[in-house]
Amino acid sequence: MLTTPTSTGGTDTSQSLVQDTVASPEASSPAELSGSDQEEILAAPPEPPAVQLNSDTAPIESAPAPTSDGLSVETFSRPVVATPTRITVAAAGIDVPVLPLSPTADDLASQSIVPPYTDNGYWISSYGAPGVGSTDTTYITGHSWEDREAPFDRFSTHASVGDALTLTTAAGTMNYVIDAVTTHDKESLKTSEIWNVVPNRVVIISCYTQDPWGKNVIVTASPIG
Repeated sequence: MLTTPTSTGGTDTSQSLVQDTVASPEASSPAELSGSDQEEILAAPPEPPAVQLNSDTAPIESAPAPTSDGLSVETFSRPVVATPTRITVAAAGIDVPVLPLSPTADDLASQSIVPPYTDNGYWISSYGAPGVGSTDTTYITGHSWEDREAPFDRFSTHASVGDALTLTTAAGTMNYVIDAVTTHDKESLKTSEIWNVVPNRVVIISCYTQDPWGKNVIVTASPIG
């Protein structure tokens, strides 16, 4: 479950928004996972503005693309703002589907969000979306699992500053570089600066594998170019 400012087998180690997932080409079924999952909590501001998605899928802006070490050496076209459908961090062995998750009125009132208990990532659709025209940070969460391999565990154990991160969207591909991998106490996550409005920034939230009940791992990434 993920706590928000004011406004989830294996054991799920998160009390914040993200769920560890196993890399796979297809989205997993919400109810058919073995193992035990620990609850996650995501903190977020109350009633964030609705995301305005552009139906035009033509890329309209060029910028350098990252190599495997996160350095920019080529050019690519940035697509317009659109729903993210997959997240990849090749250097960390992460490649998972991303599904939309819309907070309910009860979620906003309780300042908490619990994503479905699957191996997928979840885009919090009430905040930002990636692409040209983005108006806020893109938040992606998923469950970490305690007694089996899961992709989101790798944000705690394998992701590093400088790694290239790719978001596949309904309009194309957005390329980023990871600029911070930190941990945060779950109880105070809702007042964290990660909720500041930063268009086209990506924030990934999951349980920190070394302290799944007390801390979240927070991965932030900035677009290339």
